[in-house]
Amino acid sequence: MRSYRRHRLLIPVLLCTLAVLAARPTAAHKEPGSGTGSGADPGLSAEVVRLYEEAAVATQQYEAGRKEAEEQRAEAQRAEALLDAQRRHIAALHEDLGRIARAQYRSSGGLPVAAHMILADSPDGLMRGQHAFSQADLAVNNAISKNRRAEARLAADEARAADRWQALEKRNAQLAGLKADIEQKLETARSQLQGQADAAVSAGACRGAVRLDQAETGFTEGEWVAPVETYELSASYGSGGERWSNRHTGQDFAVPIGTPVRAVGAGRVVKVSCGGAFGMEIVLKHAGGYYTQYAHLASLAVDQGEHVSPGQWIGQSGTTGNSTGPHLHFETRVTPESGSAVDPVSWLAARGVSL
Repeated sequence: MRSYRRHRLLIPVLLCTLAVLAARPTAAHKEPGSGTGSGADPGLSAEVVRLYEEAAVATQQYEAGRKEAEEQRAEAQRAEALLDAQRRHIAALHEDLGRIARAQYRSSGGLPVAAHMILADSPDGLMRGQHAFSQADLAVNNAISKNRRAEARLAADEARAADRWQALEKRNAQLAGLKADIEQKLETARSQLQGQADAAVSAGACRGAVRLDQAETGFTEGEWVAPVETYELSASYGSGGERWSNRHTGQDFAVPIGTPVRAVGAGRVVKVSCGGAFGMEIVLKHAGGYYTQYAHLASLAVDQGEHVSPGQWIGQSGTTGNSTGPHLHFETRVTPESGSAVDPVSWLAARGVSL
């Protein structure tokens, strides 16, 4: 009977213990070199992403300003052509004034028109002289008035053209300065981010996941996407070179340090590792038994065992490990480990993603 009560008391204790254990986070299985430390700087990683976004906006503004500048330049060139026409017109008016003056002098025998009117010997001669004087005076006044109006228009147009050029140069200088300032800050943040990554890889311990806000993207939503949004393809699958003991096993994407790297499809993080030839790397497992690898990273945005969705930011590109410059090394495999790679370009193309 005593023994039965002991068992009845033991059951609630065991249930409580199991509940506590179940409530504790389960640590994912970690391979050598995949330990996470507390030295992660989430602010720096997020700052790099923010600066990338600001740089993109500044670039758009700069390009819009440059396009507007080209339009203003064309308008200024048209205005300059009109100014040249006005200058030629004014020169012609000056010539007309000179011609009128010379004609008056010749027709008057060297005497002013008023003197001829005084010396007229008949009323008809006086009337003719007065008419000639009025016509000459009107022609001279009209020519002078035209000349003055044209000169005033020319001066105003020249002032407007100068103002447009000055405003254009000032705006371009402001846009260029804004872009240069953001790029300088971005370069500093990239350098700091890469320095942290290099330290983690040297220690063989990843700094832990730094969560990145999933900002809007230009990607077309779908089940599969490219691993980076803007890139240039560099070393391709199967290419040779002194950097690899055998053929290149993946596709390289030339991108700056800190570029957000995305999961190409839904899957689970099966490996997060630091150290070795690939530096900081992530391996995802996808449906159908395929795996994708993302290597030479500068930061991680996911933990081992985590499930990811297509296009989710999983890290930031860098140049850790055996890397000659900033890029993302991307592989598709039939196992989680090296040596089972397939052509990633063809693999993505079969899933509707053209690189």
